[in-house]
Amino acid sequence: MSRWEPNARGRLEKAALDLYSERGFEQTTAAQIAERAGLTERTFFRHFADKREVLFGGASTLEKVFVDALAGTSDAAAPIDAMASALESAAVPFLERHEFARQRQAVIMANAELRERELIKLASLSTALAATLRRRGVPEPTANLTAEAGIAVFKVGFERWIAASGDRALVEFLRESLDELKAVAAGE
Repeated sequence: MSRWEPNARGRLEKAALDLYSERGFEQTTAAQIAERAGLTERTFFRHFADKREVLFGGASTLEKVFVDALAGTSDAAAPIDAMASALESAAVPFLERHEFARQRQAVIMANAELRERELIKLASLSTALAATLRRRGVPEPTANLTAEAGIAVFKVGFERWIAASGDRALVEFLRESLDELKAVAAGE
């Protein structure tokens, strides 16, 4: 494959996930990823700061989608309903990435450093969501509780989605997880 083929970033992501799955994250180098993608190591570093960024490069985009969706909900919406709307909006970027998400999660779960990074990403997302809720006039501790609940719903729904066959949309799993949380909170 020529290095001038389009979609270098996508090719690098696919090559990295394949190599991480085959050899392990620690045993894979940026040079190997670039070679597998038919690109140069320099091209790899134009797209990613390091080999972890293949797995976490979309974190800021995900946070922006979540925060923008939450900020854009009706001021009259209850905090948990505003969070539900944000969850649905955040699910959209995942519509056609089931296999990527499944592979990515398997790599993360196989490496303690990557699991820690994933938890930091989720904590940062929760902090951003709580700040957005506070800007909407939601008081403490409701803002923090709602943000943490939203992240828990996202995490559980996401894990169920990647464990499934990919026939159902992520948003369905998020709705189910939110319904289960509401049932638990209602004492059902």
